[in-house]
Amino acid sequence: MTGKWDTSEMSQPIQNETIIANADILITGTSGQVGGALQRLFPAALMPGRDMLDLANEASIREYIRVAQPRWILNPGAYTAVDKAESEPALAKAINEDAPRILGEEAARIGARMIHFSTDYVFDGSGDTPWREDDATGPLGVYGATKLAGEQALAATGAQHIILRTSWVFSATGKNFLLTILRLARVREHLSIVADQYGAPTTADDLAALTAHIVALDPDLIRVGGTYHATSQGETTWHGFASEIVRLQALAEPATPLANILPIPTSGFPTAAQRPLNSRLNCEKLASTFAFRLPPWQEALATTFAQL
Repeated sequence: MTGKWDTSEMSQPIQNETIIANADILITGTSGQVGGALQRLFPAALMPGRDMLDLANEASIREYIRVAQPRWILNPGAYTAVDKAESEPALAKAINEDAPRILGEEAARIGARMIHFSTDYVFDGSGDTPWREDDATGPLGVYGATKLAGEQALAATGAQHIILRTSWVFSATGKNFLLTILRLARVREHLSIVADQYGAPTTADDLAALTAHIVALDPDLIRVGGTYHATSQGETTWHGFASEIVRLQALAEPATPLANILPIPTSGFPTAAQRPLNSRLNCEKLASTFAFRLPPWQEALATTFAQL
């Protein structure tokens, strides 16, 4: 790149050793997948545990930020139990809606910049066209509704911010679809996986690399702030994702019997919260603004496999 906003070529993910540790950066939710990946890229950042910064407690949030005075607030922290949110709407609201508002108010007060993570669940999943940032939203459940409300509440604070909507996050650690399929495929003969929901599996590491790229650019958020979609390139279904996971595992462990992956419709796997059938996100705005594309999902999966 010849300048901050040269978009003639897409940048590669920033490597860990190029990140300048910065204690002026605050990261929430470091026990989660994206938070953990950010922690590895910003090892000297402020990373308070829940005992110091509780996203469900307004006083805790305000007190910590007023003492810490960060320059950047990275907020992957969220209530992500999609089905459980249907029976815990107050807690989901506190973490997904109220906390971004409070963080934004404090960021605006001290002049901090904020990167907040959101989800494909803000859309209703209709059609088969990748969603653009300005398309009409229509969440199907409490989780999506609270995440959308959090986006809106943050924007209303006037804080300089970027919202990154993503989908189907996985990593080599934590609780996620990849690790669940690997575990179950070793102990079951067949696995029935939904084959009519479409999206792009996206790694926590790639989202962290994107975040580091934005922070390193130190952009004028008054000019380029707002909402961006950020997922891996390409698309698949949960069945396609599981099939590729098992294929890679079979190559790594050819002597290990693994489950057959069988396709089923969403109706064959009822859940407390309705899932969007179309979670495709159009990421062209991100690419044109920040000269950054996440890799194809198959490449991201292979890279994550190498970490297992």
